[in-house]
Amino acid sequence: MFESLSDRLEGIFGRLRGRGRLSEADLDQALAEIRSALLEADVNLGVVRSFVDGVRSSLVGEELSRSLSPGQQVVKAVNEQLIRILGGEPLRIVHASAPPTVVLLAGLQGSGKTTTSAKLARWFRQQGRQPLLVGADLQRPAAVEQLRILGQQAEVPVYSEPTDPVAVAGAARAEAQRLGRDVVIVDTAGRLAIDAALMDEVRRVSEVVRPDYTFLVIDAMTGQDAVATAEAFHATLDLDGVILTKLDGDARGGAALSVKEVVGRPIAFASTGERLADFDQFHPDRMANRILGMGDVLSLIEQAEREFDRDVTAHGATRLMEGRFTLQDFLAQLQQVKKLGSIGGLLSLLPGVPKELKQANAAVDDRDVARVEAIIRSMTPAERDDPSVVDGSRRLRIARGSGTTTQDVNQLLRQFREAQQLMRSPGMLAGMLGGTGGRGSRAARALAGMAGELDAAGTDLAGFGGAAGPAGVLPGARGGSKGGGGKKKKKGGRVTPKGGR
Repeated sequence: MFESLSDRLEGIFGRLRGRGRLSEADLDQALAEIRSALLEADVNLGVVRSFVDGVRSSLVGEELSRSLSPGQQVVKAVNEQLIRILGGEPLRIVHASAPPTVVLLAGLQGSGKTTTSAKLARWFRQQGRQPLLVGADLQRPAAVEQLRILGQQAEVPVYSEPTDPVAVAGAARAEAQRLGRDVVIVDTAGRLAIDAALMDEVRRVSEVVRPDYTFLVIDAMTGQDAVATAEAFHATLDLDGVILTKLDGDARGGAALSVKEVVGRPIAFASTGERLADFDQFHPDRMANRILGMGDVLSLIEQAEREFDRDVTAHGATRLMEGRFTLQDFLAQLQQVKKLGSIGGLLSLLPGVPKELKQANAAVDDRDVARVEAIIRSMTPAERDDPSVVDGSRRLRIARGSGTTTQDVNQLLRQFREAQQLMRSPGMLAGMLGGTGGRGSRAARALAGMAGELDAAGTDLAGFGGAAGPAGVLPGARGGSKGGGGKKKKKGGRVTPKGGR
């Protein structure tokens, strides 16, 4: 979502780097360009003015840090202002002393309230809570049925009755106490636009459930309309926070950068994909780092710690260190990585990933990963343990069984062989495992299987946790990766990021 803004800021900072001193004229020009970049990103004008004034006040009249170049000092000031307008600190959820804790979700139709309700319920389950979903959206056809299906996926019960939204909401607390549930999430109805009937119904539902938290669900792709919507709902409900959906979209991101400053309420959660797992608390500092191209390793670590099967990951890491990593282990680690989402999404969280590789992500089809799975599953256990026994006739059988070609099979075997050799090289595992002690090493061990799988698939992991990963070919690409600038992917061709081997 913030790619355009990130590219603009990167260009501005690139022109400032390397300068021995920063004149006032240089600063004025840089701030004018930052202002233009924010306006192009559809950020509220008042927020842009506050942002630029904040950056200027932190730089003008002060001695620049001796440890930072003038250009780096500007980056630091911009980062601080981004964190400020995004909310400063993540919202801390405090549960009611007398359960259940009631959460009311409001918003316009199409913003993703029902899906967000299930995602939020899953998040509470991961925190050790026992949530109950309440379907109070009786306006939209099949809304309750959709909530029941999503509730099954999240392993959370759903309560609703075909009566009246206020009556359903009023019975929610008693139903939660009967079922022993300590969190109640109420999904309310929406409209295509704000009207008096919508506001009246939401207000009456809020009065009867007495929520501990009222969150407005906003589609981040609606731009400045999202801010106007937040102001209207806040006037009726006294919001506690905002949940942004579709942050994985291609909009300019102005809503995320404007809503906290305009409405005065923080962004509590963010949804970054269609899966129930693509949802987490919003961390302003991490989002600021992502906008400035610094990655978001902490979010990746937390996601891996939640989603990975520790036994499978530990087994894979042990096999790697012992030099006995097979295609069967590769397949098991691949299943772990798939829990984290798309390869493009993972790379967006890693710092130091070359711009050319990020641009090449558009050419990466996650179906290539499914093709790799199909090839490995078409092998016998003996072939997975020792790929060297796979001769010409076996390759033909594997290709037919997986619906691929012998060239695909050859490519996978070659890349796996190269990855095995790389993993055995001195310092590779040490870089991935990051030494001993502390959360960083624990998380690195948790991610070791993922890093091994992505390297085996040929993805560039240079700059991640000290790992000296190869700038290889992307999944589904052909051939090795020697030199050359970023080439467009052709059918059956290769994508070699600039700076590759």
